[in-house]
Amino acid sequence: MSSIGLVASIFRYPVKSMAGEKLESTIINKRGLLGDRAYALIDTATNKIVSAKNPKKWPNIFKYYAKYISEPTENFISGVQIEFPDKQTFLSTQNNIDEKLTNAFSRSVKLSSTVPQIVQLEEYFADIQEIKQHDSIVNANMAEGTFFDLGTIHLLTTATLKKFEELYGEGDFHINRFRPNIVVDLNSNHSGFIENEWVGKNIAIGDEVILKIKESCPRCVMTTLEQDDLPKDINILKTIIKHNNGNLGIYADVVRGGIIKNNDLIQILEDVK
Repeated sequence: MSSIGLVASIFRYPVKSMAGEKLESTIINKRGLLGDRAYALIDTATNKIVSAKNPKKWPNIFKYYAKYISEPTENFISGVQIEFPDKQTFLSTQNNIDEKLTNAFSRSVKLSSTVPQIVQLEEYFADIQEIKQHDSIVNANMAEGTFFDLGTIHLLTTATLKKFEELYGEGDFHINRFRPNIVVDLNSNHSGFIENEWVGKNIAIGDEVILKIKESCPRCVMTTLEQDDLPKDINILKTIIKHNNGNLGIYADVVRGGIIKNNDLIQILEDVK
């Protein structure tokens, strides 16, 4: 085994595309972080998943914060509390929650933990010449039976963020732009886009969890959007495209579940089946 770093932060997003929760520890199961993307908004006119990937239709969804009413367990996922941009809070258990959300977004939506039979969202490709489909909106399929786009767990390293900050000093590469589940603080002998080399390998987190690194994480217009103190900045995405083929971070699937916590050791494993 080869040590690569420590768990610096853990994040869970109860409702897809809304801001989420920072955790001290969490359970990992085959579906990823327990309770991650267990809910989503569904556009009732199209039956597609509401996503910040189409900011022309859902421009302020990052300004909604979701957290669980009670901590999820393997046997029970509670309802969620959603804080609206005006700081009002509503519970998913309220009879009028869909009405409140519909009024807020000025589009008919429903909050659901039931995944539609066909899982799709609309994705906007920013007006960047390097993007083949620039300035267009397309339908994108999601992972079957889930509210995930591609991989089950999204990891990124502090080294990658530091490298991009060096490449584009005027940009703010805050973690919140990239919505990871696990942030890895690399030890001193690793730097740059080191996680690109982990694709296809297994990593262990703490004493229990093993993940299979599936692929690099292709970035989209979501990384450029305004949220809280982060300004809108299309050059964030342009920098990622120019210097790392449009990728930032990695997706992983779960080989073995368990509990992870902040400061857990992360190691690369050899020949784990």
